[in-house]
Amino acid sequence: MAQIIERISSVLKRICHAAMRAGRNPEEIKLIAVTKTVPTLLIMEAIEAGLRIFGENRVQEARDKIPEIMQRSPATNLSWHMIGPLQKNKARYAVKLFDMIHSVDSKGLAEEINKQAMKAGKIQDILIEVKLSPEETKHGIRPEGLFELLEFTSGLKNLQVRGLMTIPPYSENPEDSRPYFRRLRELLEEANRKGFPLKELSMGMSGDFEIAVEEGATMVRIGTAIFGERRR
Repeated sequence: MAQIIERISSVLKRICHAAMRAGRNPEEIKLIAVTKTVPTLLIMEAIEAGLRIFGENRVQEARDKIPEIMQRSPATNLSWHMIGPLQKNKARYAVKLFDMIHSVDSKGLAEEINKQAMKAGKIQDILIEVKLSPEETKHGIRPEGLFELLEFTSGLKNLQVRGLMTIPPYSENPEDSRPYFRRLRELLEEANRKGFPLKELSMGMSGDFEIAVEEGATMVRIGTAIFGERRR
């Protein structure tokens, strides 16, 4: 427990310092604790330490984990975010489990989430994932298709697009991520000029979240820096 508290405190301090360097209010930045492969016991410790927003990469793992944690935890204000790629055939589970889905990257997926949200009687908050990296393994819509997708989603009554998300190429040097984070912020600003009221920028992970905060991130997705190396 002491180790989790120390790690969370360190991450929050680093977020605060990065925000202040950029002339931002640290309270604008939400810390999403990424719990992929993290045991329930450690997640419960993180909740006890004060964290309230958690991110899962896989629907199946979330289906096993989230109900147990929600039943065991005395905290009533927990929020769960889907941050990994989502297949259309898992959309109905994602809508039931998650308050926000970060990884919408196509009209087809948006349409299916909207359909499932309508059935569930909810408005599903989503982010559009933008592919700024040349890596084939990265997901997301290309920047040139972003505004067409935003126009499409604006007509779906059970979706609310809150912002954009991206994952830059992996690098040992956090500064290498800066151009990708800056480009995503520029796309959000352009979207706002075009009449799409977007606010959230989900970008930055354990290796580069301070750079992301300096470039405008409102959500950082932190796993290793809180929970240690990922378990297989």
